[in-house]
Amino acid sequence: MKKLSYAALAVSLGLSSASASADVIGFKVGGDYWKADSEMAFADAGTPRQTFETDSESQMSLWLAIEHPVPILPNVMIRENRIETKGYADNADMRFDGQDFTGGVTADVNLSNTDFILYYELLDNDLIELDLGGAYKRFHSDFAILPDDEVGRRYSRDLSSGVAMAYARSQVKVPGFGLYGFVDVMTDGSKNYDYQGGVGWIFDTIALDYKLRVGYREMGFEDTSFDSVNAKTNFKGAFAGIELHF
Repeated sequence: MKKLSYAALAVSLGLSSASASADVIGFKVGGDYWKADSEMAFADAGTPRQTFETDSESQMSLWLAIEHPVPILPNVMIRENRIETKGYADNADMRFDGQDFTGGVTADVNLSNTDFILYYELLDNDLIELDLGGAYKRFHSDFAILPDDEVGRRYSRDLSSGVAMAYARSQVKVPGFGLYGFVDVMTDGSKNYDYQGGVGWIFDTIALDYKLRVGYREMGFEDTSFDSVNAKTNFKGAFAGIELHF
């Protein structure tokens, strides 16, 4: 039902975005460095989650967007999110990968994913930009347990499914200063989300235009039976990045 709703939304947005379409084909390439605090708890589906103590980790996102002047067709952005973290539980009591674990265990989690985003430019002027559309967050990840009493052993489960989400982005510019504020939101309407907001500076040169940006990002994922894993994770923290326009 959610996929049908997102499809219907995309059609209606396409019909209403003709006046805001790009005049020519354009490309955006960017990257963010993200220093994120993390929280995580997981176990096999159908069993209680084990919570792990974690530290801040450096994460990264890279993206490519293609915008064009055809009103009915959506613009496209692909964003790769490299997200990894480790945690520890000194008195674990959990079941994972079909095994029972007690005592000290290390969790090694790779929650990397790719966002496939289709969106329409509803507004695009000297003051305000507004994009709306839909997205699919595809995970290429794994959760792993390394028990203290089995040195060298690693028990893991791969995640390769995805989550359909609504997508929205807004940017408000301060005329004459090159300064802007922005908000970028992805959500499935329940417990899975990825949002960011901040400020940036626009630089126009003869060769290309580019933006420098800083802000705050939070990504939450929760599912009781996602690829046979019962997981709840959260990553949040400050980021800095650059975006190039061609």
